[in-house]
Parts: sequence; C-alpha cells; structure tokens
Amino acid sequence: MDFIIEGIQKAFQLIFTLDKEIFIIVLLSLRVSLTAVGLASLIGIPIGFLMTIKNYYGKKFTVALLNTFLALPTVVIGLIVYSLISRRGPLGAFNLLYTPSAMIIGQFILATPIVIALTHSALQGIDRRVRKTALTLGATKLQSAWTVIKEARYAILEAITIAFGRVIAEVGAAMMLGGNIKGSTRTMTTAIALETAKGEFVFGIALGIILLIIAFSINIFLHYFQSERV
Repeated sequence: MDFIIEGIQKAFQLIFTLDKEIFIIVLLSLRVSLTAVGLASLIGIPIGFLMTIKNYYGKKFTVALLNTFLALPTVVIGLIVYSLISRRGPLGAFNLLYTPSAMIIGQFILATPIVIALTHSALQGIDRRVRKTALTLGATKLQSAWTVIKEARYAILEAITIAFGRVIAEVGAAMMLGGNIKGSTRTMTTAIALETAKGEFVFGIALGIILLIIAFSINIFLHYFQSERV
C-alpha cells in the first residue's frame, strides 16, 4: 500500500513540475484524438442526418451494422488498418505506418460509427414537422437540415463527446499503428502500458491521473450543456 501512495505523490510532482516527456505525450494524445473526432463529426453528422430523413432498402440492416461497429474491438481496427498501410498493403507507398497519421486513421474509423449512430438516434427524436415547416417557409434543403441539427445540437454534442472519450482511452489500435515510439507516436494509453510493463509505476500513474482528469472534464463539460437544455 505504501508504494501506491508514494507513487501517487511522485506522480503529482511530475504533473505539477510540467515534466517535458509527459507534456509531449499528453499533447500528442489530444492532437490525434481531437483530429480524428473532428473528421468523424464532419462525415458522421451528415450521414446520420441522411439516414434519418431518407427511407431506403436495408435501412434497418444499416442501423444494426452501425450498432455492431460500436462494440468493434480496437485491435481489430488496428489489424485492418495495419494490413492496408503496411509496406505490403495497397497504401504502403504512403509510408503511414508508425506515424500519428496512422493513429488518426484508426481512431477516425473507431469514432465515425459512434457519431453516425448517436446522431441518427438523436435526430429520430426530433419532430419531422420541424424540417417540413422550414421548407414550407422557404428554407433551402441545407437550411432545413441545419434547423433540424440545431434542434438536436445537445444530443449531437453528446455523441461527439462520447466518441472523443472512446478514442482517447483506446490502446489497441494506437499501439499497432503508432508503434509507441518515444517523442513521435507515444500516447497516454500506450505509455501507461509500456511504463507499467517496465515497472515504472510513477510515470504510468501520472499519465493515468491526467487521463482521468480529461475524462472527468469531458463529463463536466457534457453535464453543463445538458443542464443548459433543461
């Protein structure tokens, strides 16, 4: 028990003294995850909207498939992307493997189904008359779409927040695609796994605390906007 308390104390010392290595790892983690979720939102929200307003053959199957992807193991995503961007893969010429870009691709694939599925679910709860009324009043299709999305903005924000929480905490795809290279592709989760395996509990605890603080901040942020809606 003593070594745990001592480890936590030393971990806070590393955090408060702004240890350079920790700062680099945290900054890279945030950059990769925010970029992946940003791209997933740009694609996922419009797709979720179109799935809501359009009736097409196989719609129920599409929704079921998306829900399946929500539980897709990150190592499976890592394996698929790895096979595509490795030297022998179809995208090997771009030299993406073991770079932050590879991790962004993996996290993008992980986040996109979450954004699509939760956006679709959020828009399902919006009265269909909102869009019809906007069109009747002379709004363009794009303007009417924006009106509907604004009505569900809190739920969509929740979808984006959940996607970010999912990708920043994942380790499988980041390890496989980034390689956990110091100063280049080492994220908080991969660093925690490595340092713990080496017996460097203090460094791992420090990163774990920061990851928990980020997760807590996300929940506070989400709770604030949800309370604004009430």
